[in-house]
Amino acid sequence: MKIKTYPELKESLFFTKLDNGLDVYVLPKQGYRKTYATFATKYGSIDNHFQVEGKPKIKVPDGIAHFLEHKMFEQPEGDVFAQFATQGASVNAFTSFDRTVYLFSSTEQIEQNVNTLIDFVQTPHFTDENVEKEKGIITQEINMYKDSPDWQVYMGLIQSLFQQHPVHIDIAGTEESIHEITKEMLYDCYHTFYHPSNMCLFVVGGVDAEHVTSLAANNQSAKNIHPQGEIKRYFEAEPKAVKAHEKKIQLSVSMPKCLCGIKEVYGYEEGTSLLQKQLEMKIIMDLLFSPSSTLYQQLYDQQLITDSFSSDYKAYNTFAFSVFGGDTPDPDRMIHMIRSNIDEYIKNGLSKEEFEVSKHKQMGSYLRLFNIPELIAHSFTDYLYKNCDFFDMMSTFSRITWEGINDRLRHHFNWEVMSVSVVERK
Repeated sequence: MKIKTYPELKESLFFTKLDNGLDVYVLPKQGYRKTYATFATKYGSIDNHFQVEGKPKIKVPDGIAHFLEHKMFEQPEGDVFAQFATQGASVNAFTSFDRTVYLFSSTEQIEQNVNTLIDFVQTPHFTDENVEKEKGIITQEINMYKDSPDWQVYMGLIQSLFQQHPVHIDIAGTEESIHEITKEMLYDCYHTFYHPSNMCLFVVGGVDAEHVTSLAANNQSAKNIHPQGEIKRYFEAEPKAVKAHEKKIQLSVSMPKCLCGIKEVYGYEEGTSLLQKQLEMKIIMDLLFSPSSTLYQQLYDQQLITDSFSSDYKAYNTFAFSVFGGDTPDPDRMIHMIRSNIDEYIKNGLSKEEFEVSKHKQMGSYLRLFNIPELIAHSFTDYLYKNCDFFDMMSTFSRITWEGINDRLRHHFNWEVMSVSVVERK
């Protein structure tokens, strides 16, 4: 077992790689009653074309990672949710672009819950019958999201930004792609991506690190899991240009929704470089679009935005983009005003004083995360799969400068790679 201490955070992270390749991380929190555990695989909606070392390439239908997540909760012995409930825990899961995470939260029977979490995720049960049944359930979910203005304006933006990268495909897939899925495909994906060498267990809360690690080691040693070669993922080359500069759809909304996005045009990136870009953009987005910013106040005073206005920056190993917007009575005026203001900042630079305030604000937000086990666990796996050390973020903050922020501002806000997604009143 390795121990890495972080004096600035007053935290110690315990790490062990088990014989079958599973990474086990434990973060004890003295005085905490709640324990939060995640069992995550580096497998998300974008992983639809892949190859295991020594085996042929496989191309699978869109939405299969999300479909697989649904099916894992169906066990031969019965309802997983009911089992966790009898053990005083709540269980859930989610699929994102680049990972699938199974989790539980509990204040009791931690040993039983950790074993149950690992066991049900490592017990696939797919049949022709239950796969066909799930297609109807997920089709209903897909149709439900078609009527969600917030989801449609967001996915409309991503679909406008990216031409080839699978991020432009809805995480749930389409009705057509879902109906192509078979149990054999599910098993292919399961055995590829749910191998322990592609997964990690993270446990945070009032636990003993050695006990949790021994628990996981004993659980895995009782199972006959064969070694697996490296997984290679394939992505078509993404052009620098956006697919479309604007996309509009009509739905039943009281006010139009408008999201703007800018596509990053750098190639594959990970680790410290990716993390620094992400933190720099967090500061920039805060300076430009937070409720305390000049631009936000001007937009709000002119009644061009509501409290729904927000901004974010999404950075992954193979793609990245910024997004900003919300409900607005006049999308064109809102966009024009945003562009005009940002052009002024590009010309004259962001305020050095405001940069320092925002930087310390972001550092404070980061430190506060360590009071919330759920946010620690989800942030850790998110950054882990980008080859970033979530616990070492303060050193990255220390390298961020006012000059670097202004360089990033000028580099990122290239209007030629901006797309706009609008949901108009039907």
